[in-house]
Amino acid sequence: MTFCAAVSHRLLQRIPTVGRGSARAYSARPTTLQDEGRAKVTIRTIKKLYTDQQPITMMTAYDYPTSVACDRAGVDMVLVGDSLAMVALGHNDTSQITMDDMIHHSKAVARGSRSSFLVTDLPFGTYQSDETTAVNNAIRMIKEGRAEAIKLEAGRRAAPKIDAIVNGAGIPVVGHIGLTPQTAVALGGFRVQGKSVANAQALVADALALQEAGCFAIVLEAMPSLVAETVTRLLRVPTIGIGAGPATSGQVLVLSDMVGMFDRFTPKFCRSFADLGPRMASAVGEYNEAVRAGTFPAEGTHTYAMPAAAEERWRTYVQKEFGLELGAGSASGSSAQNADAVPQSS
Repeated sequence: MTFCAAVSHRLLQRIPTVGRGSARAYSARPTTLQDEGRAKVTIRTIKKLYTDQQPITMMTAYDYPTSVACDRAGVDMVLVGDSLAMVALGHNDTSQITMDDMIHHSKAVARGSRSSFLVTDLPFGTYQSDETTAVNNAIRMIKEGRAEAIKLEAGRRAAPKIDAIVNGAGIPVVGHIGLTPQTAVALGGFRVQGKSVANAQALVADALALQEAGCFAIVLEAMPSLVAETVTRLLRVPTIGIGAGPATSGQVLVLSDMVGMFDRFTPKFCRSFADLGPRMASAVGEYNEAVRAGTFPAEGTHTYAMPAAAEERWRTYVQKEFGLELGAGSASGSSAQNADAVPQSS
């Protein structure tokens, strides 16, 4: 079973159900997150998976619901990627997202991630200038964003900054080489990297430098499979591929891409495991028509009722005080009291 298929299968198995006779769950009164019995994933877990040659799974998440889905599906690492600038916030590229944006989303993901290891991108402009700035922003992401590690899109020129973050501040770092979306303009756009021998050699040099600087894992994006295999076999730390072939130590995808929620384009390397975008639009369309047709909400199904005695007194009061004859309303009586608990947030 492939990575994403396994994720989808496990997700469906682990979604909690509401038992008979229990209160109905909805957004203001959600089901309580259940302890699935999975141990917390740590860097030691990642290293053991790598040593045991077990594929490492990573998936992006941008908010509480997507984080919960990834965590319940058993994903090893959840990445709050700056790709959220495009797929969640509608920007044209990832360079426009701010540190405050990333912290906001990282905190939301942290609330839903009980077992998965949480990695968050440092956005463009927050680590390029100097080591002090890089360290300070990494610390801020850990303290405020509740991340467990940070990811940097950088080659060997960033090695001193990574060394300062890892060995100076004690913060775990995931490297990222190949296609680096934050600097895609300098690369000539969103293009495959490492297609020439010289460029492939540069990627190998980048990977080795990031390993020596202290990265505990390195993302390899959009490069020929042979180059990614070479890098993976030369390193002593796991590689996480995205558009880098099957020889890497693990895989990562952008959740919005793999479930059909991003409407602009789908990368060649992404396999579609669901088509939720059209399904969501169809559902909203059905809701729209139901409201206009007067079939939603349905009295007695989606409504609350007063006890019979109270309803009778209320009708009398309204008719005398305001001259209003109210509609039929829900079926009154004890049966209407079964779901009368309303959360305080309502």
